[in-house]
Amino acid sequence: MGLFEFNDVGIDLGTASVLVYVKGKGIVLREPSVVAIEKVTGRILAIGEEARRMLGRTPGSIVAMRPLRDGVISNYDVTERLLRHFLKKVVGTHIFFKPRVVVCVPSGVTEVEKRSVIDATEEAGARHTYLIEEPLAAAIGAGIDISQPRGSMIVDIGGGTTDIAILSLSNAVLSSSLKVAGDRFDEAIVRYMRKKHNLLIGERTAEEMKIRIGSAYPRKEQVFIDVRGRNLISGLPQAIVVGSNEMIDALEEPLQAILESVRTMFERTPPELASDITESGICLTGGGGLLYGIDKFIADQTKVPCYIAEDPISCVAIGTGKALEHIDKYSNGAIYDYKRGDYLDYQ
Repeated sequence: MGLFEFNDVGIDLGTASVLVYVKGKGIVLREPSVVAIEKVTGRILAIGEEARRMLGRTPGSIVAMRPLRDGVISNYDVTERLLRHFLKKVVGTHIFFKPRVVVCVPSGVTEVEKRSVIDATEEAGARHTYLIEEPLAAAIGAGIDISQPRGSMIVDIGGGTTDIAILSLSNAVLSSSLKVAGDRFDEAIVRYMRKKHNLLIGERTAEEMKIRIGSAYPRKEQVFIDVRGRNLISGLPQAIVVGSNEMIDALEEPLQAILESVRTMFERTPPELASDITESGICLTGGGGLLYGIDKFIADQTKVPCYIAEDPISCVAIGTGKALEHIDKYSNGAIYDYKRGDYLDYQ
């Protein structure tokens, strides 16, 4: 990408992927948050897409892992090396041009988890690190003007967490974060295939099924996919055909958990804000927003209009970038400066 001067960077540090936004340039990097490491030496062999292709296919001496789980850092050292690699790729290694970085975090993270994100980012080469909560960034990226005195509802279904928030005046009036999202969808598909078809499949196969035939709502025409795995009775490889209607049953449990959280959020919402949301609708962002029929499923169950943002996967990264570019507009409650112990004041 080459060296650039005095540019701020926004990072969507996701469980499934990392997106980097550079001020004035847009999203410049989009890579899976996977690292392949040599067990004995601790040497990093691959990062990003190259490492993702190794998931479930490595010999005993190599481990391909995700250093982030459920939206937070589960392996600090590996996360720091992952961030260092991506920041170097984006801004180069010039000592005088360390960027200011805004990182997204789920709305329910603890102070210790926030500190961990900041330390890892600054160890990786950031000059100063700020935090922004994911639902705020997602709403900004989806084109919602959160600075207005008007209620908006965002449901950001990522890889590790689903963040739900009611927003008004650049702040989250109510927010919740549950550890049910894309990864739990994959796990639910693995369990279903084992229980219904006696077929053991891997994480990547489950993810491919979710992307290609995953459904939260019946399709007009059912679609099918060949699924290969190991038969648990014979112990031999087997291929079967699975239809999209089966995915509705497979994904029922995690979808109901998300729906229950949306309902609980409405129960706590002040009536004026609830009225605004009934009019404007629930906005879905994150990779989970691409699951077929999830907007119809939520709208059908809540009787509130629901729509998917234009580019749901990139919303959080785009929102982080917009918050950087219009930092004066969002300084009164969106961007948090941990070192000052307060929200960023741009005055």
